Amino acid sequence: MEQSRYPKYIFDWFGGLILFLGYIVGSVFSIFAGIAGKVIFKIDFMQKPWFLMVSNAVVFCLMIAAFDFLIVRQKTGKKLNFNFSPTNFTTYLLIFPMMFGMMLVGEFITSQIPTTGPFFGDFYKFFEGLMANLVNDQAVMIITAVIMAPIFEEIIFRGIMLKGMTNNGVEPWKAILLSSILFGLIHGNPWQFVGATLLGCVLGLVYYKTKSLLLPMLLHGFNNLCSAVLIFYTQKESFAEAFDISEWMLLGIGIVLFSIFFYLFTFKNKVRYTEI
Repeated sequence: MEQSRYPKYIFDWFGGLILFLGYIVGSVFSIFAGIAGKVIFKIDFMQKPWFLMVSNAVVFCLMIAAFDFLIVRQKTGKKLNFNFSPTNFTTYLLIFPMMFGMMLVGEFITSQIPTTGPFFGDFYKFFEGLMANLVNDQAVMIITAVIMAPIFEEIIFRGIMLKGMTNNGVEPWKAILLSSILFGLIHGNPWQFVGATLLGCVLGLVYYKTKSLLLPMLLHGFNNLCSAVLIFYTQKESFAEAFDISEWMLLGIGIVLFSIFFYLFTFKNKVRYTEI
């Protein structure tokens, strides 16, 4: 049997602790950099969209590096690396409509979460304030949401967590679900939690079946690009608002799209992939 060049690591509570350690170190570094900028240059870096972009990159890089050096290299003797192979054209024709269908389903469920009231109202205003800083700089938003987030987040949640859990003997559907819930939680608010968890399940399924991180990265970027285009050109945050369509109609379209292409991708697409 040909030996795989990809390390066979596991992800468990200790792996989670190492990722959290990387997150803490990166966050502390970013905070001190922000304070230093305010003291030395008299500029509040933390209010600058580009600083948020750089800070996110630093945090994600330190999380990945911590897992690589403290777990993967120690346990396997190999450095952390992933399969980014492209796939056959038919698979792309199946996964993008499946993803779009789940995007519509997620939008409907998210629309049912309150944005007013004693708790949700204040929380939503705080969340809107955070997003406003990013949206004000379109170049930074595209780089952060459409390029950086898909790369870093897919490496961590699919490449490290999902793959590591299946390597550790966790049933694939449980690993997909758990990594998706963690993916939703890290967004830090109930509105993004719903969509991120649902879409994470699609991304996890695609990664598990194709064994390539390229595909979930492309799907993730597609989702974020759609959101960015809606905000930039319609000043709306949903397809229903942008195109004046009933949320219930979009839900129906989403269910039909997802169901058809999920069936075709999962049960009819016979291509199987392995990591070598």
